[in-house]
Amino acid sequence: MTKENPLDISVVILSYNSARYLDKCINSIIEAIPTSRYSFDIYIIDNGSKDGSTEKLNAFQSRYPDIIKLKFFSENTGTTRSRNHALNQISSRYVLVLDSDAYINGSAVDHLYEVLNSNPGIGMVVPKVLYPSGNFQKSTDAFPTLTNKFMRYFFLKTEEKNSHLKELVNPIDVDYAISAFWLFRGDLIQKVGVLDENIFYSPEDVDYCIRIKKQGYRIVYDPTVCIVHDAQEISRRKLNTFFFSHLKGLLYLFKKHHYGIIRKSPI
Repeated sequence: MTKENPLDISVVILSYNSARYLDKCINSIIEAIPTSRYSFDIYIIDNGSKDGSTEKLNAFQSRYPDIIKLKFFSENTGTTRSRNHALNQISSRYVLVLDSDAYINGSAVDHLYEVLNSNPGIGMVVPKVLYPSGNFQKSTDAFPTLTNKFMRYFFLKTEEKNSHLKELVNPIDVDYAISAFWLFRGDLIQKVGVLDENIFYSPEDVDYCIRIKKQGYRIVYDPTVCIVHDAQEISRRKLNTFFFSHLKGLLYLFKKHHYGIIRKSPI
């Protein structure tokens, strides 16, 4: 599609050793975004997987050659460079960034699409997120500080159990949302730019939300629809390389936006 006649939605999925999730994730998209209602494509970027993901993705592209676009990196390039490969090619009205372990449904896409259509001041809208068990998943938060990141890392389950968002029934504005599911305006790529590649793994989601807000747009959490996120949480698996990459990214974020210790808005 040309910029004069853009697609309705471009979906961006990042895959890293996600073979066990891909069937359910991709099939949920095909079912939730029917070609009879929307024009769309799916960019899938594989970050050097070694678990059979390549074969699965090639099979999907053979089934849907006009919809699925693949890029294979030979190594793990992190979350920013890989997603940017897709974002730099997109000219759609809306962009759906989705984790490979997330599953969507038609009502969520339809509803959130219309939220953006009817509210030009909203730059990004996100749904309620559940674990496969049906339990609430904390997918939005206030801008992080060292203190609340410590609490989130060690006491996330307690925070989720006690979160006021669990019972929320009306949309609210939030500081940021994790990138398991983002639906945002395609023109934000020109206004905000793409993801900051100085961050390898995380918190690129926080940084991008800050930048959206600095452009004067709202980020809205809409609990009237939900998706399932079978969160891998690779940065939580003890003190592994992803943990230290996350910490490095967090310190970079604080320096870039001039805050960190005291809870305050960097906007």
